[in-house]
Amino acid sequence: MRKQILSFLLLTCISTYGQQENKNLSKLRNIVFVEALGNGLFGSINYERQLTSGPGLSIRLGIGFYTENAFYLTLPISVQYLIDLKKDNFIEAGIGYTWADAGADDLFNDNITDSDNLNNLFLSVGYRKHFGKDWMWKASFTPLLTNNKDVTLPWVGLSIGKRF
Repeated sequence: MRKQILSFLLLTCISTYGQQENKNLSKLRNIVFVEALGNGLFGSINYERQLTSGPGLSIRLGIGFYTENAFYLTLPISVQYLIDLKKDNFIEAGIGYTWADAGADDLFNDNITDSDNLNNLFLSVGYRKHFGKDWMWKASFTPLLTNNKDVTLPWVGLSIGKRF
């Protein structure tokens, strides 16, 4: 009888935890957000789609701008990976490409003609926070590498958006 009681107590006291998917994260796999600076150069509106059911791989497409004497179009795209830090906090790491319309390149080099379009490569690492029912904000360090090999600029981005 003692063995049965001891076995019963032992089995009821042991808890096991498996991987549990956050149902809220799996349903909210899309984000529309605005970004100041970042991959869009001065600003952008972006759509991001999470490719995995939990935090992980995602892609982003956007339309942005740069302005000096006029507004110039930019088109940022990127792939990023989210590392879950628990409780809706994430580290984000990624790589991106931004095409900039002719004339936007004088931000980086005055020797490039206005007829040249600019191709930019961005690396990014940042912090992302999901808050409320379906909101997100993030801050990223996004160093910029341009098609002019002599130019590398430290760059940052601040974003806020709605998850759906």
